[in-house]
Amino acid sequence: MKSITINGSQRESVGKKATKALRNAGQVPCVLYGGDKPVHFSAEELAFSKLVYTPNAHTVVIALENGETYNAVLQDIQFHPVTDAIMHIDFYQLFEDKEITMEIPVVLIGNSRGVKNGGVLRKNKRSLRVKALPANLPDFIEADITPLRIGGKLYITTLENDAYKFMHPDNTVVCQVRRSRNSVADTDEDEEEEVEAAAAE
Repeated sequence: MKSITINGSQRESVGKKATKALRNAGQVPCVLYGGDKPVHFSAEELAFSKLVYTPNAHTVVIALENGETYNAVLQDIQFHPVTDAIMHIDFYQLFEDKEITMEIPVVLIGNSRGVKNGGVLRKNKRSLRVKALPANLPDFIEADITPLRIGGKLYITTLENDAYKFMHPDNTVVCQVRRSRNSVADTDEDEEEEVEAAAAE
């Protein structure tokens, strides 16, 4: 999985007054959990743009001024209710031998027969929650919709992978093709060939 580096400064004071002063200076107060003790730090709001305002999943390298670095993932983020400015971010520290649960985006590939015949593709899940070791976390999960006919559903079980585990029930529908007013009869090519052959005879 791709990683983004956030350059920050460790916070000595974590009170409301100090936090407000940071925000007024264009800094975002952050906390890193998961290690021996929480690490409080801050970074410029612009530093988080590629991490927050994107549908892609990323891990993070937190690089502090004192030379310490931490591998982490975004755990929680708080926005201002009016301005949408980032108010606070929580990170969770990663360890090579410890599994982590993370939301991974779904990317649809292929051309569905059902859509070609006028059906409407509905994406039920834009991301899926997976559990894996950090090294096995994928950038995205590919879902091939080519076999889907009108009325067909793609279940999460068809996407199973040995590198990670899905944290959803087996009957979770990732996407489906629904009938529309413009849809036509959706038969197998083999069936069509058999009908044509019978007509020729």
